[in-house]
Amino acid sequence: MKILVTNDDGIYSPGLMCLARAAAAYGEVIVMAPDIEQSSMGQAITSGKPITYKTSPIHFEGIEAYRVSGTPADCVALGAHLFDGIDLVISGINIGSNLGNSAWHSGTLSAARQAVLFGIRGIAFSVSVGGSEPDFEALEPFVTRTLKEVVHLSQRELLNVNFPRQPLGDIVWTSQSVRHYDGRVIEQKDPMGRQHYWFTVIPIEEVEEGSDRWAVRNGKTSITPMILDLTDKTYLQEKYKKKGKTS
Repeated sequence: MKILVTNDDGIYSPGLMCLARAAAAYGEVIVMAPDIEQSSMGQAITSGKPITYKTSPIHFEGIEAYRVSGTPADCVALGAHLFDGIDLVISGINIGSNLGNSAWHSGTLSAARQAVLFGIRGIAFSVSVGGSEPDFEALEPFVTRTLKEVVHLSQRELLNVNFPRQPLGDIVWTSQSVRHYDGRVIEQKDPMGRQHYWFTVIPIEEVEEGSDRWAVRNGKTSITPMILDLTDKTYLQEKYKKKGKTS
């Protein structure tokens, strides 16, 4: 199996190293990650300038690795172009969870989704954070266990995996939380007196049992199967029914 590993935190992220090392147990691994952090980049692609890549300044213990002057989606596109026969794209491990509505703007998940658009399976990995960065050495056994469960599931094209900061061991399949968030803009000034703004994303409703947020809150590793089709099929069917009644 040939596996392309990427992320949105950039080539220097310890989460990237942890995921690449765990993935190496399943085949040939190639790392192509952004040369700078691209968090919350979503599925943006570089269209107004060329994309370049260079050998990674970080040694990945025998794994071929490159840094890319582009977005997470660019990394997947370039990797699929340069290396024939990519069987799987895995993205992460993101420093910070990608639960619920973050699926819209997460660069980590968007890289996996870009793979699916190219006909390649994509799996995104993220871990919750607290007052300090995650302990990836302690997390690695849980990454290995989760990979073992999902790496050969060829019928599931797109998966979103989230680890709690301190996993308890349980792995559960979940739905995506759909809680709304406040979306307020907070106005502040920096120490130099210059105006700046923060966009807040504090959830409003309570967590839904069986969702990705519920799982991570309870110390469980969440695996959420996702699809590319955003069509509201229930509404569409209702429209067809009404049209049939009036025609």
